[in-house]
Amino acid sequence: DPAAVAADEPPADPQRNPADAQPSTASAPSDGGWQWPAAGTGQAYARPAPAAEPAYGSPGTSQQTSQPREGNDWFIPTAPAVAAGQSASGGHSGSRIVALAVAAGLVAGLLGGMAAYGLASFALENGASPVAVSLPQSTSDLPPLAEGSVAAIADEALPTVVSLAISSGGRGATGSGIVLQSDGYILTNNHVIADAADGGRITVVFQDGESVRGRIVGRSQSYDLGVVKVDRRGLQAAPLGNSDAVRVGDPVLAIGSPLGLKGTVTTGIVSALDRPVTAGGQGEESFISALQTDAAINPGNSGGPLLDSQGRVVGINSAIATVADRQEAGSIGLGFAIPVNQAKRISEEIINTGSSSTPIIGVTLDTRFSGSGAKIDEVTQGGPAADTSLEAGDVIVGVNGKRISDANELVVAIRSEAPGDIVRLELQGKGDVDVTLGTADE
Repeated sequence: DPAAVAADEPPADPQRNPADAQPSTASAPSDGGWQWPAAGTGQAYARPAPAAEPAYGSPGTSQQTSQPREGNDWFIPTAPAVAAGQSASGGHSGSRIVALAVAAGLVAGLLGGMAAYGLASFALENGASPVAVSLPQSTSDLPPLAEGSVAAIADEALPTVVSLAISSGGRGATGSGIVLQSDGYILTNNHVIADAADGGRITVVFQDGESVRGRIVGRSQSYDLGVVKVDRRGLQAAPLGNSDAVRVGDPVLAIGSPLGLKGTVTTGIVSALDRPVTAGGQGEESFISALQTDAAINPGNSGGPLLDSQGRVVGINSAIATVADRQEAGSIGLGFAIPVNQAKRISEEIINTGSSSTPIIGVTLDTRFSGSGAKIDEVTQGGPAADTSLEAGDVIVGVNGKRISDANELVVAIRSEAPGDIVRLELQGKGDVDVTLGTADE
């Protein structure tokens, strides 16, 4: 909670014009709480000039009596010189006239107030009601949803998005998911449900507020995807789009539960395609050829959908980029989503078999190589590449006509395909080689 700072008002400053006072402002720190400035740190105060002194205009007005500003202070001019033939004591008569005028004004105001009070009392005593204040307000009904609008897309999609709460060994986590089928299959990220894989608890919360226990059907560490099953029927499933048809600049919506705030909708565009993103720790790394978006994505959005302008799922929100020297994580307009075409294949395999497969070319890569491309360290015996001309020392610089700059980009490019697909590898100085992808089961 923000801390309230109390401060005594400083003494009056006769040389400060009230127009010079500035309202105090609040800053929004990284933790989201509002902090008000302490006393003496820029809070502006002002007192009106004494009644006997003339009033002056603020800067920029057309009044000819405005005085030049110097620093932060306004200057009151010295008393004018005594006119010829006027005695020095004559200056006090003006003050008495002002005093009499002020006194007359006070008396008139007092009499007016007493009269108004008397009339109001008379009206109340005789059963009359006081005049009630009525403020103008629009009475128009809620307009119909415009087809294709953000409101229309969100209204249709929200029932297909769920919140996930994970508890395991005293630890807790939250995330999001989408309903794949009406009989209770839900797709999310592996990193959202990983802690529940060894006896933890998954609670699925729907948009109508109902909470249901969920169980893990299967997970893919390679693609950072997982499927959860709940015992609830008649669910509204999210329509799946085609991530291969997405273009840079297309409008998109992200829906999820950032920081536990269920049903949060943000908007943006597709910022880039085929971004190589690596997430996870040692042994649990996920390599994603991601859709990049500037729609606000924060912790808790993971597993939620990225929707196109037709309300179809084109990606599963999974990762965000953060500034290295910032301690907190939050949206800086760099979010990444797993393309739905990959997510569809993995989720179908998990639902049908309980596991998923990862495509491989059957080589190990030299992680010490610092040149452009991915250098083969060894060809795996009996693997897909063993029947080709690939050999240790070859440098792969392209996959299916797309240039790659390092080993991570090669892995991401291969995992964008499916086992059994034929990929064309471009070798530095040796031309192209076709490889039929094999399978590494998870």
